[in-house]
Amino acid sequence: MMGHTYSKTRYLIHKALKYLIAVIVAVIPIIPIWLMYSWLISQSFSKTVILGIVPSGLTLNNWRFLWSSITMGLKTYPSVWPIVLNTLFLSLGVSGLVVFISSLGGYALSRMEFKGRTQLMQFILALHAFPSVILLVSLFILLNKLGLYGKGIMTLVGIILVKAALEIPMATWIIKGFFDSIPWDVEWAALVDGCTRFKTWRNIILPLVLPGIGAVAVFSFLSGWSEFLLVFTFVKDESYYTLPVLIYHMIGEFKDINWGLLAALGLFYMVPVLIFFSLSQKVLLRIYVGGIKR
Repeated sequence: MMGHTYSKTRYLIHKALKYLIAVIVAVIPIIPIWLMYSWLISQSFSKTVILGIVPSGLTLNNWRFLWSSITMGLKTYPSVWPIVLNTLFLSLGVSGLVVFISSLGGYALSRMEFKGRTQLMQFILALHAFPSVILLVSLFILLNKLGLYGKGIMTLVGIILVKAALEIPMATWIIKGFFDSIPWDVEWAALVDGCTRFKTWRNIILPLVLPGIGAVAVFSFLSGWSEFLLVFTFVKDESYYTLPVLIYHMIGEFKDINWGLLAALGLFYMVPVLIFFSLSQKVLLRIYVGGIKR
């Protein structure tokens, strides 16, 4: 009887320890993140925050940038909506270019045999290792030679080309893995039925790799949406700022920071990302094995 009780107690202690370890590993690390988000939301809608997360004095004044220009000290920034459009233009442009070129390149690397294919894939990984900060001088010379520096919207176009070029190598590598999972039989059947190689790629293969395209689209969109360094360096006209650059000026230009305005602007900055992710979530969750949805 005592042995049975001892075994049961040992089992309960062992089970409790497993749950405790699971809580420590999975829950405790995200507590600071939830506290930060709680402060962001509370500060956005209140005059002051008590104990870091409890709002006091609810107000919508922190969101005044939605209907008026932002004035900080002696500096007045343009309306936030053109800046939002600039950011969307940059991120959607990067995402569109990356998805289009990487889907073509990934298909070629996966399906076509040519001399130097292995070396090219190794070179693709090496290209992704270069951070944009070490390329600023060369990028300045390149954009200046192309007439894309200091040209307003054309400067944003140049940044889109540069940012897409930096993202395409790894995106091509990711897409190649999805093409590798599609059996040759699916493609051969379409070719036998009279489809051209391009039509087969567009109508047969691409729908089967939508999860990979969705993943690349999300990552490249986030990369363009959060791009700060290139815009801060090459865009001098405030009317062509993007949201990360605007938030930087809200933080770094004045000694006394309006925390409520900064929190509201930061929360507003997150909204399009959440919308884009929610719209693409169904595609990301679709899994194909052997060309068959499961």
